[in-house]
Amino acid sequence: MAKGLSPMMAQYFDIKSQYPGMLLFFRLGDFYEMFFDDAKTAAEELDLVLTGKDCGMGERAPMCGVPFHSAENYIAKLVSRGYKVAICEQVEDPKLAKGIVKRDVIRIITPGTVIESNMLDDTVNNYLCSICKGEKETGLCFADVSTCEFHITVAKGDDEEEQIINQLSTYQPKEIIVNSAALDFSEAAKFTKTSLSA
Repeated sequence: MAKGLSPMMAQYFDIKSQYPGMLLFFRLGDFYEMFFDDAKTAAEELDLVLTGKDCGMGERAPMCGVPFHSAENYIAKLVSRGYKVAICEQVEDPKLAKGIVKRDVIRIITPGTVIESNMLDDTVNNYLCSICKGEKETGLCFADVSTCEFHITVAKGDDEEEQIINQLSTYQPKEIIVNSAALDFSEAAKFTKTSLSA
């Protein structure tokens, strides 16, 4: 990390390091700000103006932001395109803060964990799928956390992978979590990439 880094940016880097692979919505006053690669991605995906911020690194950090009161609309767009978003809030009153305001991630939103009705399509379920391959069979679970609906099944036998693909086709999950052994299902992985939005 660069010498002379501002305390706020040092805090940002510390929090960001804990959430790799996610876009960090970092609360600054009335806005959620994004920096560096997150800012470049968000600016492109959301058609936002990319600006910069002096942060003690010798060059300005790429930056963009959205108003916190309308953030759900922006988050919905990102999540619908497969991104994961970590929401980092100010967890103390800025007026009472001594030094830098404390911040922490209060929620992670992924395609399969959306619960806000205005971020969902009421005509279809928003399934999160879990696939766990064992020695003799594979367990599948499809859960819609917005409606508490879930389905569990087991695939086994010579056509185990075909059964899995059929289940994926039926439930059309928005997000899939697998154990390492399930990565062996190459045809199911190919189906997921070509036929699902997960």
